[in-house]
Amino acid sequence: MSGQASELARRLAREAEAVCRHYLSNGRRQGRYWTVGDVRNTPGRSMFVRLGGPESGPGAAGHWTDAASAEHGDLLDVIRESCGFIDFRDATDEARRFLSLPRAEPHRSPKPARTPVPVGSPEAAQRLFAMSQPIRRTLVETYLRNRGIKALHDAGALRFHPRCYYRPDDSSPTETWPAMIAAVTDLAGAITGAHRTWLAPDGFGKAPVSTPRRAMGHLLGNGVRFGVAADVMAAGEGIETMLSLRQVVPTLPMTAALSANHLAALELPSTLRRLYLARDDDPAGHRAVETLATRAGEAGIEALTLDSALGDFNEDLRKLGRSALVAGLRVQLAPEDVAQFLVLEG
Repeated sequence: MSGQASELARRLAREAEAVCRHYLSNGRRQGRYWTVGDVRNTPGRSMFVRLGGPESGPGAAGHWTDAASAEHGDLLDVIRESCGFIDFRDATDEARRFLSLPRAEPHRSPKPARTPVPVGSPEAAQRLFAMSQPIRRTLVETYLRNRGIKALHDAGALRFHPRCYYRPDDSSPTETWPAMIAAVTDLAGAITGAHRTWLAPDGFGKAPVSTPRRAMGHLLGNGVRFGVAADVMAAGEGIETMLSLRQVVPTLPMTAALSANHLAALELPSTLRRLYLARDDDPAGHRAVETLATRAGEAGIEALTLDSALGDFNEDLRKLGRSALVAGLRVQLAPEDVAQFLVLEG
């Protein structure tokens, strides 16, 4: 943290309770602490903010810890996360506004504490992704490993949110569950949407809710990308399906379109010369692959279908094992791609 940011954090700590009452309004004071659900102002009691203490070091005022997620930080982090800021400079500007200090950049107009964005919009998706954390050593890793997906590389499109909002329907109260957050991007890499998979609290399976998967933002033509596609890539519907394939072809770029309809409409890179289509074994999956293969052919791209032995490639991986997956793909890939991408032993 820069000296300027450290000074702001110290000044905020002197007003710790006022900061908490303003930015963590769903919490309440309990003795020497402010308690709330999390740094994003979710109702609850697992996050503790120290309201008094020294200016720095152990036990410093303004320091907080979330006992459920192991997140921790200072009051600048509280402002950034509760307001949904992506740029840290926006958080320091908001802190200055709260403290009535001169702004560091007088030419920039002050932003409100929470800039509204349309629900389900690309902006909301970008904010959700920015507020999530890398998947390493989180429930996302547990969930994927339980599905046989152990090699996680080029997985920057995936993040973890310890308490992602879930609402069964418009008349139901909002719940929070841990979730795997996937960034949906266009060909230029810009985030246009997000996909949420709500997880069980122990990571072993999905959350016990009616619709544990939902997407938001602009999805048509876009997808969740693993690796950067150039001349060869693979595409399919599900995230777990494509990650299962990457267990045996780890350097082959892939895109998960998230549904059959979106797979059929997937935009393809102009540099592409061969496209592998992971086909789900159902009528919608067959139609989607046929449509995209036709579009690819019209663009001069060779389209080859990849079929699983069971319902999908994740089922193959879990029930038949890696060796069976290798054997099945070896006869479906072009010979030059077998040599380049297929890893025979894990």
